[in-house]
Parts: sequence; C-alpha cells; structure tokens
Amino acid sequence: MKVWGKILVVGLISFVLSGCGVYSASSGRVDENIKQVYVEYLENMTAEPNLGVDMADYIIRAIQIDNTLKTVDEANADSIISGKVMRYHLQEVFAKENLTVNEFQVQIAVLLNFTVRSTGETIFKNKRFTGTGNYVTGESDEENARNEAVGEIVRDILAQVVEGW
Repeated sequence: MKVWGKILVVGLISFVLSGCGVYSASSGRVDENIKQVYVEYLENMTAEPNLGVDMADYIIRAIQIDNTLKTVDEANADSIISGKVMRYHLQEVFAKENLTVNEFQVQIAVLLNFTVRSTGETIFKNKRFTGTGNYVTGESDEENARNEAVGEIVRDILAQVVEGW
C-alpha cells in the first residue's frame, strides 16, 4: 500500500475516533483483565498481498489512537486479538448505457477472536467484520475504496473491543 494511502487511513481513524474535539471512544468499562492487548498478524485467505499484515497494523493504530487499551508484545499481553482476512472482492456496481463499468465496490471481510489470556474467556469468537468502499473510474481508485472499507472495519472492531462487553 502506498504511503499516502496509509496516511489517509490513519487520518480517517483519527477523525472517526476524535469526533468534534479531544475525545476517547471509550465507555470507561474496560475490564482490568484486558488492559494490555496483543494483535496478531491476521492470516490472509485472499489473493490480495499483505492484507493480513495491513489489517493488523490498522487495528493496532486504532487502539493506540483510542488510548483505552495499550498494545504490547505477546509476552506482556492480557488479551489477544487474532483472526483471518476472509474476503477481498472487487464488485462491479454501475455500468453506463454502453455497458462500460465505471463504478466498483471493494468488499473486505475479516473473522476475529478476542481472548482474555488469564481466564481463557473469549470475548468474541469468529466474529465477522465487513467493510465496503466505492470508487468511480477516473474520479478515484481501488486503493481509496480499500481504505474506506478498512476504515469501516477498524471502527467496528474498536467499538467491539473497547465498548462491546
């Protein structure tokens, strides 16, 4: 992924989490058993190169920006997020009168597990997170749509991890 694309996603995550001012998405209900989290690189079940690594990096950045939990190495973690990127699909969405496709949708789906190490309790298992992003040929590109889809997924994951119990 190009550097500007990563900057766009980080900016999007920051915007989503920040609201109108300095703000944490945290509900203040963080279990003491999961203050420190390790995010494993996700297994990539798609043909899209590096998507599992990229998704894990985006999840880590979102957790760091939110600042409710601390991301740490596996040895120091109270909890672990693991999973797989199951789907990356480019779908034709709209065609002109001459049947030339000019709008596409990127669809991404991941399955995640969130486990407390001390108790073995599973906060969620094989939970599916999906995101989509559209682009019109000549106005945007697949990478922008991919970043939009990733932003949706990361926002939903953060809501489940930080606020979802």
